[in-house]
Amino acid sequence: MAQTNRLYFIDAVRAFAILMMLQGHFIDTLLAPAYRDESNAIYNIWSYFRGITAPTFFTISGLVFAYLLLRAYAKGNDKPRIKKGLFRGLLLVALGYSLRINIFNWFNGYFSSYFLVIDVLQCIGLSLILLVGLHCLFRKYSYLFSVVLFAIGCICFITEPLYREITLNNVPIVFANYITKTNGSIFTILPWFGYSAFGACISTVFFRHAHREKFKISTVISLFVIGVFLIYFSSLFLTKLSHITSVPLFKMSAEYNYLFTRLGNVLILFGVFYALENYLKQSIIARIGEKTLSIYVIHFIILYGSYTGYGFKRFLSKTLEPETAGFGAILFMITVCVISFHYGKTNTFVYNLIRKTVDKLKNYHQGIS
Repeated sequence: MAQTNRLYFIDAVRAFAILMMLQGHFIDTLLAPAYRDESNAIYNIWSYFRGITAPTFFTISGLVFAYLLLRAYAKGNDKPRIKKGLFRGLLLVALGYSLRINIFNWFNGYFSSYFLVIDVLQCIGLSLILLVGLHCLFRKYSYLFSVVLFAIGCICFITEPLYREITLNNVPIVFANYITKTNGSIFTILPWFGYSAFGACISTVFFRHAHREKFKISTVISLFVIGVFLIYFSSLFLTKLSHITSVPLFKMSAEYNYLFTRLGNVLILFGVFYALENYLKQSIIARIGEKTLSIYVIHFIILYGSYTGYGFKRFLSKTLEPETAGFGAILFMITVCVISFHYGKTNTFVYNLIRKTVDKLKNYHQGIS
């Protein structure tokens, strides 16, 4: 049986991603348009690193979730983990929708389709549900599972030009929003599920081989080498592949190749944190990584005014100068993390609390029926 030790670097990666998200959302929402200068080196560096955040979230979510499923299956009983995974996926979808609701508007009789817009929580939630299905199909065939996940990731990325501008006008908006951005969706399941699939593929490698001698050093080197290849050579590789196969889709993908290059960034980030794993155990960074869900919800309420409509965006949208925005972003990160530490507890606590509430409501309903 494969060794099932906890991968401590995962929490550090999640912490990095959530902190980058906090400052990225704050600055992007409040920085005045006059200072969004692409010729400015500082702004370009900030913009580049901000672009790594979402790919990191999706990839690490797939890695963590698939790893836990594999560990449970190795112990001979993955049914509770499957049930928990489905519940968490549905919970994330529900939370994603709820954060777009303005309760005061609803009380006044004003209902907008804006709350049907799809964001990162819905996509991650649906990704977890899809991974559960794939796990159930291929859990007995570990290596085939790895190949299928890798193939799905590649297909999601390479076919992006085919659905980039898709509209789906004849599909109900509640479903169409998962595929098209026409109605305002921030994220869509394609291509973002590709990152979750690649993360799950990586988890199978960790699960099968993490106990081996020198696995860590070889994995760190591999993450860096593959990451550099994806960043600097994946476009050239796709172009060459198009010439060899006469398939124009490869060239179309190469011409707007942000997906594979961002995956390269993520792999290098994984390599850095995995190399430093021994220094990150029990650190404040690891603790932040355990609270990503509560941090996400709290920051959304404060910044965007979820439920009430009153957030920083309402009063300060695109008005701040760079120095003020930068200082404010630091305070915002600290404030949200402090609130989360004192009130949010851990992601598991939030999941369990909501799950207990659902169970009580279910028992109550059964009692009166």
